[in-house]
Amino acid sequence: MNREEAHALLMRHVKNKNLRKHCLAVEAVMKALARHFGEDEGQWGLAGLLHDLDYDETANDMARHGYRTVEMLQDKGLSQEILHAILAHPGHVERESLMDKALYCADPVTGLIVAAALIHPAKRLEPLDVDFLIHRFKEKHFARGANREQIRACQELGLSLEDFLGIALEAMKGISEELGL
Repeated sequence: MNREEAHALLMRHVKNKNLRKHCLAVEAVMKALARHFGEDEGQWGLAGLLHDLDYDETANDMARHGYRTVEMLQDKGLSQEILHAILAHPGHVERESLMDKALYCADPVTGLIVAAALIHPAKRLEPLDVDFLIHRFKEKHFARGANREQIRACQELGLSLEDFLGIALEAMKGISEELGL
């Protein structure tokens, strides 16, 4: 499956505009992490783009979230590594590969970064920096849905929180127009 086919699948199955943007943001972060680690950007990007493909269907049944996506993608020619990462991101299987670990922490960090952009006076990603994100990260009541422990799992990648936030922020700035930020 190529990126265009994956994007078409996303558009067909994910109706919520904000969830689509989330998937685009996770794709961008995953590609940036792949670049950082010398991994396959295309493969990592597909994992990020497709990770929440089943969300409209499983939002009220998180026990099925990820499993349904894998069912939907089973005959699409994706690698087992991508399918495993999709199952690992909600915690259904152990995080084993670098891709698994990356998707696990990339998923919630996008929500933290979007929330930080929305409270910034400019309402844009461009003026944000890592210090601003660290400050917001430490506020327990800010962006509660952005699981801090899951974001801190960037340490499983050998990245400090600051380095991880920097990579994620720059990746999202690179697609700011698509994100509307």
